[in-house]
Amino acid sequence: MKSRRRFLADSSLLAAGGFALQSFSNNFSFLGAVAPSDQVNIGAIGINGMGWADTMSALKIPGVNLLAICDIDKNVIDKRMNDLKKAKVDTSKVKTYGDYRQVLDRKDIDAVIIGTPDHWHALIMIQAAAAGKDVYVEKPVGNSIEECRAMVAAQQKYNRVVQAGQWQRSQQHFRDAVDFIRTGQLGNIRTVKVWCYQGWMKPDIKRPDSEPPAGVDYKQWLGPAETKPFNASRFHFNFRWFWDYAGGLMTDWGVHLMDYAIFGMDAPVPKTVSALGGEFAYPELSQETPDTMGALYEFDKFNLIWDHAMGIDNGLFGKDHGIAFIGNNATLELDRGGWEVIEEKRSDKKVSVSRKKPTDVGLDKHTENFIKVVRNRKIEQLNCPIQTGAHIATVCQMGNIAYRSKQKVTWDPVGNKFTDESLNTQYLNAHYHNGYEVPKI
Repeated sequence: MKSRRRFLADSSLLAAGGFALQSFSNNFSFLGAVAPSDQVNIGAIGINGMGWADTMSALKIPGVNLLAICDIDKNVIDKRMNDLKKAKVDTSKVKTYGDYRQVLDRKDIDAVIIGTPDHWHALIMIQAAAAGKDVYVEKPVGNSIEECRAMVAAQQKYNRVVQAGQWQRSQQHFRDAVDFIRTGQLGNIRTVKVWCYQGWMKPDIKRPDSEPPAGVDYKQWLGPAETKPFNASRFHFNFRWFWDYAGGLMTDWGVHLMDYAIFGMDAPVPKTVSALGGEFAYPELSQETPDTMGALYEFDKFNLIWDHAMGIDNGLFGKDHGIAFIGNNATLELDRGGWEVIEEKRSDKKVSVSRKKPTDVGLDKHTENFIKVVRNRKIEQLNCPIQTGAHIATVCQMGNIAYRSKQKVTWDPVGNKFTDESLNTQYLNAHYHNGYEVPKI
């Protein structure tokens, strides 16, 4: 089973290999020419991590052309331009930018990939849609429930194709597992357990504040977040562990895993959520989000349990992540390495399925789905539209809100908010700084 780090590396290698095929497809008719009307020009905004893996994946698709890359770190831009050259990509048409608005201003760009830190997702996605661009936005789609709602409203207003980067939605074995769940063979599903034990993920050591590295536009990186001195332990990959920019493991991996828990059960927003945890494993490291956390979600007919731990891999079933649908007749266990059905010995109905392994690359299938819909404009064919991304991000945010508020939170389905109004003010709503505001759609 691959860690996310391994997955990122493999995605980059696969993408690099795909460039040669794309180049051939543009020059040899036997591979099939792409009509001018089907050419899709893309720009990539935020290219230090998954944003680059997404871009490399999209570039495997014949007729997809990279015209712009944008990052607030000139060092990252230089690295990515070198990566393209090593892959023998013609970079003469690839322009580089430090301000995403310059990418959105280009009339020749059809779609953008957003791979920035989470606190920038909503603003850039909404502005991109307003500028007439289709959007592939990394998960979690928003860093607050208010942002998620604004993103959905923007997609509806501007009628753009907006795919959330929850690529497991496009991987066949995940969909096959859900199909099996819906046969009813598991019996009544009483509990769904979701766990995420990530041994390779740890916060950084505590570092003193410093000047930003040369080539970094730190003011632009902060954007709507509260202005604070630059600190390397909060920058690049480590932004995940600070509330100003993200939601920790709960939203980083949680939107992937909770997505299939919610999808498998066809579940709405939970009735109540309780959570507890803390900086139990690494109190000496630089973090605000908990390295250890459990959350209990109450639905009408089942309970959902979330459990995460950083720095260790010994999760349930000997796996570092997964989703277990526990029914009266059997338990279905699902993860990135496959799925299986484990017989319940006390049940009269003997149900079991041997392990089914993946047969495709989820990220590639996801970008293919996005580009297909960009071309045919049939938004209903998206595997993970912004509405789905917003729903799952909201469920994950609720877990964090229960943890941060130190109380059991209750949802009002009629008012579409928490019953405790103070929670809506403090946590449901976004809090922007530096003159930024959540766009009113």
